[in-house]
Amino acid sequence: MPFIKVYIHFVWSTKNREPLLANQEKRHLVWQHIRENAREKEIFIDTINGYSDHCHCLVSLGVDQSIQKVIQLIKGEASFWINKQKITEQQFEWQDEYFAVSVSESMIEKVRNYIKNQEEHYKTKTFAQEYEEFMLRYGFEKFKG
Repeated sequence: MPFIKVYIHFVWSTKNREPLLANQEKRHLVWQHIRENAREKEIFIDTINGYSDHCHCLVSLGVDQSIQKVIQLIKGEASFWINKQKITEQQFEWQDEYFAVSVSESMIEKVRNYIKNQEEHYKTKTFAQEYEEFMLRYGFEKFKG
């Protein structure tokens, strides 16, 4: 039996970064549903949280899971569920793009805390500012068209 511990920090936003999850109650419902759906699909979500226009998710990949498959299962089913439950007033969609970066064992607690403290974090910074920081910090700038 293989022993694997590969953590990925995923970040994705709503379509056009619309603040469709503007209230805390909606966000709580969505994060809870994503966690439950992931459990059913044997995706281990360590920590999940976000703000009105995006989601952060720390996932430990399983032996036969790829980044692409995990994000597809999480985002696709969540948007379907949000629309079916009429959580938002308008049609809900996630943006196609997303970030996925590996997290070393020594940084797990720092990433968990960062994700858990999203409400506080966005009192001083917008998602657009965070997006640019991610692009620079992880060297994604060189990949932009």
